[in-house]
Parts: sequence; C-alpha cells; structure tokens
Amino acid sequence: MKTNPRIEKLVLILEKDPNDSFTRYALALEFKSLNDYQTAINLLTELIERDSKYVAAYHQLGQIYVYLNRTDLAKKTYRKGIEVAELVGEKKPKQEMEEELEEIEDEW
Repeated sequence: MKTNPRIEKLVLILEKDPNDSFTRYALALEFKSLNDYQTAINLLTELIERDSKYVAAYHQLGQIYVYLNRTDLAKKTYRKGIEVAELVGEKKPKQEMEEELEEIEDEW
C-alpha cells in the first residue's frame, strides 16, 4: 500500500501529543478524503470523547453518517453537536448542523 505523507506526519504529531484535538481532527479528514470512513469515524468519536466541545467533530461525523445512510446516528450526532455549539457559542456550525438535520429529517 502506498504511504500518505500527510497521514504519516499527522500520526507523528499525535504520537507526541495525543491530546492535540486539531491534529486528530485533521487526521480524520485525511482518512475521510481517502474514503476510509470507518477510520475517520473512529478518530472523530475518539476526539469527541477526549474533547467534547470540539464542534467540528460532530459536524464531520454527522456528515459521514449521512453519507453512509446511517441516518439515526447522523441525527443523534447532529443533535448533540447543535447542543454543544449552542453551549460554546459557535453560531455558524450550529446553523449548518440544524440545516443538515432538518434536511435528513425531511427525507427520512
């Protein structure tokens, strides 16, 4: 398998600082871009467990669940993300997740 230099670099950074939320998030996005959704889900879930106020993780995780037609998990993730975004005052991500949640609730 061909190596990915960005993933390798992010893994090294994360090994040095496992609590680096941004690096864990960036690593999840790299795997998402490679269509390795399960690894992305695992990383985002771990990120949320470690840093429950990292709003972007809920948003990305919800989008992956929608893409995989795991609608119940997407709804649950978006609802929690909206709650957290409200709590920390992140209006734009809150609005985006509300819109995406409304879209899937209308469809499903």
